[in-house]
Amino acid sequence: MIAETTGWVRVGARAELLPGEFRVVWDGDTSIAVYNIDGQLYAIEDRCTHDDGELAGGEHHGFEIECPRHGARFDLRSGAALCAPAYVPVATFPVRVEGDVIWTRDDRMA
Repeated sequence: MIAETTGWVRVGARAELLPGEFRVVWDGDTSIAVYNIDGQLYAIEDRCTHDDGELAGGEHHGFEIECPRHGARFDLRSGAALCAPAYVPVATFPVRVEGDVIWTRDDRMA
């Protein structure tokens, strides 16, 4: 299945990303945070749209991630900005699982 994963970035084995955990990977210059929320996988750009700080490592509450710097919150499912000081959504990315391996990619240029 190597041909099918061309352009995709390996996140890791499914068993390495348990519910409530996240992992950050890079697709070129794009930092992508992949979250496991109750067994469902979501990927967002690891960059707060308020000040370009990292989002990974901030507290998450259900489907919301909170920026550790200024408290902006984003929906992991849609990328929507949920409160000030952020007003612009973060990019979301596709996630797929093949066998027990998780993959993602920055598909904005595709």
